This record gives sequence, structure tokens and C-alpha cells, in this order.
Amino acid sequence: MEIKVLGPGCAKCKTTYNVVEKVIKDNNLDVALTKVDDIMEMMSYNILSTPAVVVNGEVKIKGRVPSETEIKELLGV
Repeated sequence: MEIKVLGPGCAKCKTTYNVVEKVIKDNNLDVALTKVDDIMEMMSYNILSTPAVVVNGEVKIKGRVPSETEIKELLGV
């Protein structure tokens, strides 16, 4: 599984990355997590607001910081 957190580096983007990272570590998941701050790559996902969470190439969350519970549900934990 591959997860990307899209965002330019704002506080909400950093928080989103930290929440996703915590869920992955706490549940010992085999997930490739990357932070994307390249504007051109973010635009390729057709999002208008950040942060955004992309799971296996599909935008699942955009424009807000998700909760740990929401990330767990997204990852099937």
C-alpha cells in the first residue's frame, strides 16, 4: 500500500502526515508513506485544497486534517 500526504508544508499538512505516520507505526502496517510538496505533482491529483491524503493513487481526504480513527478506517485497521 502506498500513501501520499499532499501539501506545501503548512501546519495542517504536517499534522496530517504525523497522524498518518502514527497510525502506521502503532499498527505495524506495511505502508510506503511519502510527503509530496511539489506543486506540479499535487496538481496532477486535481485537488483545490490541502492537506490531501492519497491511498494507492486515489484521493481519499482533502482540505482537512483527518482523525486517527478516520485513518484507521481508511486503512482497514
